[in-house]
Amino acid sequence: MSERSKQVRWADPSVLMEAAKGKTGRAFLNAILQGEVPPAPISATLDFKLVEVGEGMTRFEGEPNESHFNPMGSVHGGWSATLLDSAMGSAVMSLCDEKTAYSTAQLALHLTRAIFPATGKVIAEGRVVHRGKTVVTAEGKLTDEKGRVLAHGTTTCVLFPRD
Repeated sequence: MSERSKQVRWADPSVLMEAAKGKTGRAFLNAILQGEVPPAPISATLDFKLVEVGEGMTRFEGEPNESHFNPMGSVHGGWSATLLDSAMGSAVMSLCDEKTAYSTAQLALHLTRAIFPATGKVIAEGRVVHRGKTVVTAEGKLTDEKGRVLAHGTTTCVLFPRD
């Protein structure tokens, strides 16, 4: 048995939390995108990053590797779920003002194609479908560089005042 290891480094999450204060969701996401604010630690752990922010839309890119494998030798579905949850949730965040936060209340996914390291870079895009006063819904799609759908899903998020 040959053992492998992976070193992961991330910024103190309190720096990230402090940087969000007084910013709209979109401004905060743009600060992460521009490197002014560190990304969430999960990005380093699972090898993905924010690459685009728009009004009610975000895009992340990820690099699958063997550290994401399930026991069957393909990338675990939880990796796809995390990328899609990040993309859809961040799309919701992009519409939040500086006084509003959100939380995922429901997440539904369809995994349509196995992912392997040879799949290469994948793109997770999230788009808001509906924004109400306290509930926001979004949809997301995870594709490879050839545009093949690897997974897709929906989320329901609740809005609440930031502390």
